Amino acid sequence: MSVSGSDRNLDWITFSLYICLVVVGWLMIYTVGYGDGYTGGIGSFLSRQAGKQTLWIGISLVVMLLIFVIDWKFWQTFSVIIYILAMLLLLGVVFVGTKINGARSWFNVMGFAFQPSEFAKFATCLALSSYLSSYGTSLKERKHQFIAIGIMALPIALIMLQPDAGSALVFASFLIMLYRAGMSSTYYLVGGFVVAILILALMFPILHILLGMLLLSIVVFTFNLKKPFYPFLGSLVVAVIAIYLSNQGYMLESLVGSLAVLTTIAYLLWADRKQRLVTVFYGFLVAGVGLAYSANYAFNNVLKSHQQERINVWLNPSKCDPRGSLYNVLQSKYAIGSGGIEGKGFLKGVMTKLDYVPENSTDFIFCTIGEEQGFLGSMSIMLLFLMLLYRLTVIGERQRSRFSSYYCYGIAGIIFIHFFINIGMTMGLVPIIGIPLPFVSRGGSSLLMFTIMIALVLKLDSNRYRI
Repeated sequence: MSVSGSDRNLDWITFSLYICLVVVGWLMIYTVGYGDGYTGGIGSFLSRQAGKQTLWIGISLVVMLLIFVIDWKFWQTFSVIIYILAMLLLLGVVFVGTKINGARSWFNVMGFAFQPSEFAKFATCLALSSYLSSYGTSLKERKHQFIAIGIMALPIALIMLQPDAGSALVFASFLIMLYRAGMSSTYYLVGGFVVAILILALMFPILHILLGMLLLSIVVFTFNLKKPFYPFLGSLVVAVIAIYLSNQGYMLESLVGSLAVLTTIAYLLWADRKQRLVTVFYGFLVAGVGLAYSANYAFNNVLKSHQQERINVWLNPSKCDPRGSLYNVLQSKYAIGSGGIEGKGFLKGVMTKLDYVPENSTDFIFCTIGEEQGFLGSMSIMLLFLMLLYRLTVIGERQRSRFSSYYCYGIAGIIFIHFFINIGMTMGLVPIIGIPLPFVSRGGSSLLMFTIMIALVLKLDSNRYRI
């Protein structure tokens, strides 16, 4: 296996973005541990966070070179074997893994910790890309849909046994690949509706959700039916009044208004000879109210108190103790906000160095960036990630091989979910679920696997004219 002439067709833009993110990550890790226990010499340096990360950067670059040497066909040919190996590792870690932060998610061998869920992301991306690109596979057929979803769902189930909800959530990123491969958009609309209702049900009363669905129905029907606009406009006014009455505590009057709007819409649909839409309309409302009730019941009667607290930190922070469960998010926001426009300067962060922000070199490393580099530095990091995601989609679209194209979209999805959730949780926009920032957060197994993912993208792309 040797490096061919086509391997010189390296996408230097993507490679440069990767290097930039790794360097920024190392600098932020260095600044977090600056001055802590350093006594001089290589041994002391390698014992610190930045020193360990330096070793992993070196290992990752060596592995990247190996990826460039291996024939690209190897990964598609042995994708199933790699996937099976990853599933065995996920199963094994449940029994013999090291328990960290309440989850048995790590193997610890000779002082080196390895998280098999990181490897499972790469393996699942390979297996799913291989299956979707195989002859005769079409996501228009239910059988193939079930198999593809099964490939994605198996690692999720195994990771939830650890349990590690954050890592399991990342596998939802493969829905992007499935959509690119032809999965019907109906599934995504239904899924989005379910997720939206479940979230809103934990924030607002069920009556408000019903009224919201009525408002949405009015807007949709106004632009799609031949009936005059005015009846729907009247229904819209009544719905708004019902919401106002509900907020003022007039629940009975609000309920009466809701029933009036519901009856009016159903009558207008029937009069327009849209009897089937009446069924869809009522089904939409019943499903929404049922999901909202189920979410409330599960939250109050199924979830444990610490799980309820974690959700409240995200959706209802006013109900949380600022010195307790809300402390981490508040300190994170303060650290980012304290940086201002230009930041305090490299090595001059106070809140991160004094450990006001927890996990400030891993899950909350974006706080370090915000405090020391300010708004401009934070936006620069976000821009680097957006450029990388854009390049991955460009590379995916220009591939001649379906396997290569799907793989690129799979990796783009993984990086996007990590990027979105990690930065979002430091600002309180998403739940705190412990997901690292790719290439930037401290962590050997994370950096190594993300490097392998990007290296294979570059390898596949450099051979696109031979495929």
